[in-house]
Amino acid sequence: MVTSRARARRWEIPRKGASIRDTSGVTFLDDVIADFDQYLRTRHSDRTRRSYLTDLRQLAAFLADQGVESPDEIRLADLRAWLASMSDQGKSKATIQRRISAVRTFFAWARLHRRVETDVARGLKSTTVPKTLPETVSEPEARTLMNAMAAVAAQDDTPVAHRDQAIVEVLYATGVRVSELCGLDLDSVDRARELVRVIGKGDKERSVPIGRPALAALDAWLARRGELVTGDSGQALFIGERLGARIDPRVVRRIVHRSLTLVDGAPDLGPHGLRHAMATHLLEGGADLRSVQEVLGHASIATTQIYTHVSSERLRAVYELKHPRA
Repeated sequence: MVTSRARARRWEIPRKGASIRDTSGVTFLDDVIADFDQYLRTRHSDRTRRSYLTDLRQLAAFLADQGVESPDEIRLADLRAWLASMSDQGKSKATIQRRISAVRTFFAWARLHRRVETDVARGLKSTTVPKTLPETVSEPEARTLMNAMAAVAAQDDTPVAHRDQAIVEVLYATGVRVSELCGLDLDSVDRARELVRVIGKGDKERSVPIGRPALAALDAWLARRGELVTGDSGQALFIGERLGARIDPRVVRRIVHRSLTLVDGAPDLGPHGLRHAMATHLLEGGADLRSVQEVLGHASIATTQIYTHVSSERLRAVYELKHPRA
């Protein structure tokens, strides 16, 4: 008789282009993943939490298809086979690395809380992900964007137009993540000190400088915010136009995508593209890496170092000007 565990060892890697079984069905890991979700809510951003949960549900479906029936039946070879299926489907190294991180975090938590006997994911090796920046906007393009948004707000003179201008200005001025922007409250802005209090990943608070143009755009929006306020608005700095509730990240992404169509030749970016632009332009302007790390809220300086290559031309110019043997 062939046991379920024996069947589980007969790995059938999906062909390239094939999809993993629909993850909407019930799997043996559902209860554990649901408990893990509560842990993620207190330690990670909503974006990371959703990504990790999607990854783990796909893993659970894959394991169930292979005949694995309980968490303690999972072996390191099972995880490697799942990751191999990702590679076989053409998934990027960055996607696979994120899934490795999700699995490692999950099994470390599960072992700590005695949901599994062994942390089998400890043996997973990280993939090498090229440290390349996504496309971003240049300083001239950023200036053109801000001027174009100001012109639209002045011409339309609607609460939504002023809100959208303020959103784009704040994203570029502060470099905050879209989730952080959506979480801002009315009292998050300290006008006297020209700072914004931001709640980042892991509920860590930091203060980020904000420029006067962004503050002026915020003032123009706040003067019209009352026209959109409903009982659901609360203290949210940015609210939606239909229900008046705290603005949704998807709405912010649409606003940024739409705003960049106003700039000829500018790439189609989301809010994270403006975050990259802000960090890049700070470094090109002479800011030190530690300061940029603090502004962006990176836990590790290594994460911020990805931006250093963009300043190579400025560094070369300084070298040729200052070094006696240049």
